Amino acid sequence: MIFGHISQPNPCRLPQAIERALEFLRTTDFTALEPGVVEIDGRNIFAQILDLTTKEHHENRPEVHRRYLDIQFLAWGEEKIGFAIDTGNNEISESLLEQRDIVFYHQMENESFIEMIPGIYAIFFPQDVHRPQCHQHKESAIRKIVVKVAVSELI
Repeated sequence: MIFGHISQPNPCRLPQAIERALEFLRTTDFTALEPGVVEIDGRNIFAQILDLTTKEHHENRPEVHRRYLDIQFLAWGEEKIGFAIDTGNNEISESLLEQRDIVFYHQMENESFIEMIPGIYAIFFPQDVHRPQCHQHKESAIRKIVVKVAVSELI
């Protein structure tokens, strides 16, 4: 996982596909866009613009992806995201790998949390379990952008 603020320069060079996704986040006015999907590079890099309401963490299932990494970016609101390394010991709740590239777990081992505020992004790789859309302090309306980057684009 990589965690940062969109206004800060990256301390090291990231793969070009991730740099391209971060540039999209830096230069896009998300108040001018409706929720939906924006293609950045076809199905290799695309963004999902989501208007959501946070929930209690136990109401959200931990998830992993195998073909895409997630860059989760908060445009407004406040959110907490649980995360942990996928140990292989988490019980699968539902697998939608073929349809949507997502596996949901009942719970995750060794969960920690990061607090998201506007401008913060977190990059979750296939080995990173994450539980997005959790309350930070109370229920909050949020706009988040999830940029999906195909793992095949990182080579």
